[in-house]
Amino acid sequence: RPGAFAIYLEPWHLDIFEFLDLKKNTGKEEQRARDLFFALWIPDLFMKRVETNQDWSLMCPNECPGLDEVWGEEFEKLYESYEKQGRVRKVVKAQQLWYAIIESQTETGTPYMLYKDSCNRKSNQQNLGTIKCSNLCTEIVEYTSKDEVAVCNLASVALNMYVTSEHTYDFKKLAEVTKVIVRNLNKIIDINYYPVPEACLSNKRHRPIGIGVQGLADAFILMRYPFESPEAQLLNKQIFETIYYGALEASCDLAREHGPYETYEGSPVSRGILQYDMWNVTPTDLWDWKLLKEKIAKYGIRNSLLIAPMPTASTAQILGNNESIEPYTSNIYTRRVLSGEFQIVNPHLLKDLTERGLWNEEMKNQIIACNGSIQSIPEIPDDLKQLYKTVWEISQKTVLKMAAERGAFIDQSQSLNIHIAEPNYGKLTSMHFYGWKQGLKTGMYYLRTRPAANPIQFTLNKEKLKDKEKATKEEEEKERNTAAMVCSLENREECLMCGS
Repeated sequence: RPGAFAIYLEPWHLDIFEFLDLKKNTGKEEQRARDLFFALWIPDLFMKRVETNQDWSLMCPNECPGLDEVWGEEFEKLYESYEKQGRVRKVVKAQQLWYAIIESQTETGTPYMLYKDSCNRKSNQQNLGTIKCSNLCTEIVEYTSKDEVAVCNLASVALNMYVTSEHTYDFKKLAEVTKVIVRNLNKIIDINYYPVPEACLSNKRHRPIGIGVQGLADAFILMRYPFESPEAQLLNKQIFETIYYGALEASCDLAREHGPYETYEGSPVSRGILQYDMWNVTPTDLWDWKLLKEKIAKYGIRNSLLIAPMPTASTAQILGNNESIEPYTSNIYTRRVLSGEFQIVNPHLLKDLTERGLWNEEMKNQIIACNGSIQSIPEIPDDLKQLYKTVWEISQKTVLKMAAERGAFIDQSQSLNIHIAEPNYGKLTSMHFYGWKQGLKTGMYYLRTRPAANPIQFTLNKEKLKDKEKATKEEEEKERNTAAMVCSLENREECLMCGS
């Protein structure tokens, strides 16, 4: 793959407004850098000031040094001391800057949103110093300095492979495979080729690894759990509990053989504090955490960091899984590969429709006409409609809630895309503040929106579909009229021509 750069900036920087314009489609070319990727490293103080509509001071890092070296209360004290000393270059309303952030995200899908204080407060590397940025995909949160370039060895596990034929989930097998991954990634640290000595130094001192996942949505479908169901939410939590537990246990076994990583002493884990403790979360009773903590207290762990769900955009294609932790974007899509373009139907949906005798050319055309959604196709039964909701039909609040629930077992962060069909200032603000208050480290990777116009669907018999659509609309209109009539009959006194 070609290289790519992600540039991180804290919102107190004087150039922040120009930074937010760099990826925009319009404007002077010399003031644009569209091939770069942009991210914000946001302190809690900024979010608090946006929420309470206070002023926000922009500063020059040369005149106000050290702001990137501190976080939490220390940052707030230093920032406010610079304000009192009058070292600021410009004062704006915090909500004015927030508006510019939302505007940029609506137009370009970026900047990414990462919360500096959560990333540092919940890091097992906090004993090394302040973490100043993440990576291109917002899942790696590691310490860097002028002597050390943070690098991370990654692997993903296919979650759908642990669903049994009896529709139960094999957590034991998942834990075993996680342990194999930990051992393999540790071997890579030792035998890898490092392009610069700073990367070699960092990787061998702290030995971070990043275990991610693919096929979470596939696992839910195989278990017959709709994405938003309580069962899916519990499974989501227990999967990441299992991966974190298995990874810690394997890392502890390696520490028993080879000793803990060089900078282990002073880290939260060395003091008996695991990731879920930093989130104030109690795990389920699936695993014996007390026993594991005792074992770690005795031997330590071999790796400073272990879990980092990455996008798996390429690797998921190899196994034919849905990407990472994401719901399905569509139930029918085009996949471009070197040998050409192929129409792909969600294989689980295809199997279910075929088994129920519902799959034919007309059904395929209806799904294409509905842009990959099955919600408005009357022939498809309700249980399948619930199971095959696309990401556009799933509440993003649920997506964020599930991210926070798994986050308690993710010691780095997660690539978390947000999908809003028609974003506006209110929706995005509400979504960002919900994620921040849930304690997420990555509040948003990309903002995905729907195109204003859909591609022309040449292959479809539009007249046939129009007849079906007309019948459906007439049925809906009839239902609405009936409901309005019943309402007016039952509530004669209150009825004021309500819109029901």
